[in-house]
Amino acid sequence: MGLKSVLSRPLAAYIARQYARWQHDPIGTQQRVLRELLTQGARTAFGRDHTLAGARTAQDLARLVPVRDYEALSSYFNRVKAGEPDVLWPGKPLYLAKTSGTTSGAKYIPITPASIPNHINGARDALLHYVHRTGNSRFLDGKLMFLSGSPALETVGGIHTGRLSGIANHHVPAYLRRSQLPSYATNIIEDWETKLDRIVEETLHQPMTLISGIPPWVQMYFDRIVARAGRPVGEVFPQFDLFVYGGVNFEPYRKKLFETIGRPVDSVELFPASEGFLAFQDEPGNPGMLLLLDAGIFFEFIPAERFYEANPPRLTLAEVELDQQYAMVLSSNAGLWAYSIGDTVRFVSKYPFRVVVTGRIKHFLSAFGEHVIGEEVEQTLRDAMRRHPEVEVVEFTVAPRVSDDPAVPSRHEWLVEFAQPPHDAAAFAAALDTGLRQRNTYYDDLLAGNILAPLQLTPLPAGAFQRYMKSQGKLGGQNKVPRLSNDRGLAEGLLNTNQRAE
Repeated sequence: MGLKSVLSRPLAAYIARQYARWQHDPIGTQQRVLRELLTQGARTAFGRDHTLAGARTAQDLARLVPVRDYEALSSYFNRVKAGEPDVLWPGKPLYLAKTSGTTSGAKYIPITPASIPNHINGARDALLHYVHRTGNSRFLDGKLMFLSGSPALETVGGIHTGRLSGIANHHVPAYLRRSQLPSYATNIIEDWETKLDRIVEETLHQPMTLISGIPPWVQMYFDRIVARAGRPVGEVFPQFDLFVYGGVNFEPYRKKLFETIGRPVDSVELFPASEGFLAFQDEPGNPGMLLLLDAGIFFEFIPAERFYEANPPRLTLAEVELDQQYAMVLSSNAGLWAYSIGDTVRFVSKYPFRVVVTGRIKHFLSAFGEHVIGEEVEQTLRDAMRRHPEVEVVEFTVAPRVSDDPAVPSRHEWLVEFAQPPHDAAAFAAALDTGLRQRNTYYDDLLAGNILAPLQLTPLPAGAFQRYMKSQGKLGGQNKVPRLSNDRGLAEGLLNTNQRAE
């Protein structure tokens, strides 16, 4: 056993004790965090505009600061980006985390001196909790691979700016840097496929013990390893025993990914975002992720079905219920105030408070009033695959198909790229329809009333999603395919891109 492995165990026990302290009083911990945030926020332009001086409670925050997203707060973010100090948080940010996906183009999320420890320590503490719970620390003695965006930074308004994963790369502890792959020279390659080929070259003959990344992009890496070596990943890397992932629901990828590995390996799920490192899986085998309540972030939760009301309820941690869908709202020491991050979560336990990520508040399908959410289609697909065990899915998305013919009902279209297709496509489509009807009463009513026809299953050729994402400049890194759309934009893009490729 190596020195890093040995030394990690007492550190893991110490960190677990630190977490246990605030978990004894999670509600009080959140109240303290909020008071500290409001005290600092009162010293900023945002605080003066919203009269935060004297505010102390969640009720004060809800009264003074409406829930807004990036676009609604863009005037403040633009001032930060221009280099103005004391706008959202005292001083200037250390970094701006650049991310895409908004109607106004790229987002620039501040990372302040106060908030950077949350991003860095969150990932560290997730691994240390795994060590503490399992006693397995041997992965620290091998090579650790983090499949991420480029660490190259630019300067915007005098502030270092780049992808969150690239920023985090600059804060990898020195004692781990020698074990880290890929190399800096490889990691800064912008073209994803070129970068992936180089990563394969660098890692193929290394003693890989930990591999981390967003599941669909890790799958691409694994596929290339298998194609190159002619053996399962688990044989190529016999010491590989820990997979760390986040960013998407793992379930649709689980079967194919582990078949590519060829043997069981442990896994740890993370909930990182440009806005903060929010939660991690603290107990192996427990799907819930522990909310980080003592990390400079105050959480509010809006019932998902009421999110678009003019004045929706904003619940604190003390008011949430199990197994309900909530949109997550943050105020933080990064200078975010009642900020909607767009993710929806469901609590699976309280005391300690653990969540699973269920989707995106904007990624839902209700073109016909059915209110289908991401978690419902992912669970539906998982159950259909259980009934058809031959099926392996690479990627999928669901869109409405509106009929122009009054005599022909509209329907949902499931666009699926199969690694292994079903033996009976019609039976598989029927299983999907049945499963979604069981989970969503609105969808069931629409089919029962012949308002909608049974879904259309559209298989896509191999590489379909990769070709589409490449055409959009979103291949690899931290980019994710939306599970649901309320329009045909993504569906038609997939179909058109792959028709041109044929």
